[in-house]
Amino acid sequence: DGNIIGVDDENVLSQDKGKVKLLESLALPGDVCVIGDGYTDYELREAGVASRFYAFTENVERPKVTSVADHVVPSLDEFLFLNNLPRSQSYPKSRIKILLLENVHPVARQAFEEQGFNVEFLKGALDEDELIEKIKDVTILGIRSKTNVTRRVLENAPRLIAIGAFCIGTNQIDLKAATEKGIAVFNAPYSNTRSVVELAVGEMIMLIRNVVTKSNGMHEGKWDKSANNSFEVRGKKLGLVGYGHIGTQLSVIGEALGMEVYFYDVVDKMPIGNAKKLKSLDDLLRIADVVSMHIDGRKDNKNVIGKREFELMKDGVVFLNLARGHVVEVEALVEALKSGKVWGAGVDVFPYEPKTNNEPFESELRGLPNVILTPHIGGSTEEAQEGIGHYVPERLLEYINNGSTTGSVNFPEVQLPLLKGSHRLLHIHTNVPGILAKLNNIFAKYNVNITGQYLKTNEQIGYVIMDVERSYEDGFIDEIKNVEETIKFRMLY
Repeated sequence: DGNIIGVDDENVLSQDKGKVKLLESLALPGDVCVIGDGYTDYELREAGVASRFYAFTENVERPKVTSVADHVVPSLDEFLFLNNLPRSQSYPKSRIKILLLENVHPVARQAFEEQGFNVEFLKGALDEDELIEKIKDVTILGIRSKTNVTRRVLENAPRLIAIGAFCIGTNQIDLKAATEKGIAVFNAPYSNTRSVVELAVGEMIMLIRNVVTKSNGMHEGKWDKSANNSFEVRGKKLGLVGYGHIGTQLSVIGEALGMEVYFYDVVDKMPIGNAKKLKSLDDLLRIADVVSMHIDGRKDNKNVIGKREFELMKDGVVFLNLARGHVVEVEALVEALKSGKVWGAGVDVFPYEPKTNNEPFESELRGLPNVILTPHIGGSTEEAQEGIGHYVPERLLEYINNGSTTGSVNFPEVQLPLLKGSHRLLHIHTNVPGILAKLNNIFAKYNVNITGQYLKTNEQIGYVIMDVERSYEDGFIDEIKNVEETIKFRMLY
């Protein structure tokens, strides 16, 4: 029945302090280290037959054991690393700290923890000073749109190698500073596109049909059954400011609803379906019945829509901003709504947004009729967030474990084969002529055989990946690191 029915009295391990007696009988020379998860393992250290005790916490963590340990090791690789012993990994994953902010989807946390990384998860955003304090020992940072990663933050992040933006935009990250410091940035350019588009379509229909005003009246006990100021979207002109992933998909759905679609983009884009590209923003504003913003958050796009632009629009226009808060001058939008120039508006993004759900929302748009306000939830559907929660960690894990930069917004894109039987050297350097020659001279000097070599550059940096045979002389790696133009260097095996 699984019950213990006897014990081998002759086995020393069945006796009190049996482990101590056994180790004493072995009379092992030199330092003896004990690794275990139980108190009887510590007793070897307490009895003086072992010089150090390592509490092993991969499977179970017992406070009584960890409190008396010389070291706490969450993995065997950590133990091997601390004692400079041969190991399967170049660096223990348990020593790599990952900081995830802004309540990213739990599948992201799970993806990192399953591989043994040390993950800290916070629900809210952090301001600059808070992030500087947190980031000092962080290797990978995961954020959404509210946390700003400034140059000052990056200057205080000596261990940071990559940032994952769990959203489409990356304007909250100083990409130039990140690139200068050899920090790869990844985002999720497609994962929440459908969610944003669906919200835009829903708000557009509700505003044109005057549903918001009717619904608010019903809550106040007013029964207003009439067709006044209620219209179909069919036949209306949809004007898209920006024709990227979201703009193009909204274009397709708008056309399917029977709308005429027009767009303006500073970059030449091929129209999809019957959409028409206009030569200027002014042309689009003059013609559209619905204006929908879908541009990124770069500084040049601040107040793209202001008082002048609202004056160019048709009387009674419907206006949507699901892009970035600062691309629209809020005071001008409020004035246009109050004057009736803008019949209704749907706004999902704001120049200042609360960092957490506990902080109150303040805006001049509050209380205005026929205005739909949403708390930056364009991409906040379960499907989108789970998709992003899978996509961004996949890119980050590829980079950490393999060196591949597929999907990076600031690094040269390199898709690398799996590492097999070699050491992989990853060298990020300032993009100036002659670096590859310098590196190859070092290889020749130390007679190191290269089994694979890859190089990609952009305007700022070069990224060289070299797979080499495992045996090489002392000093070889240091000389690679000390090449003058080196920004960052890593080694994988």
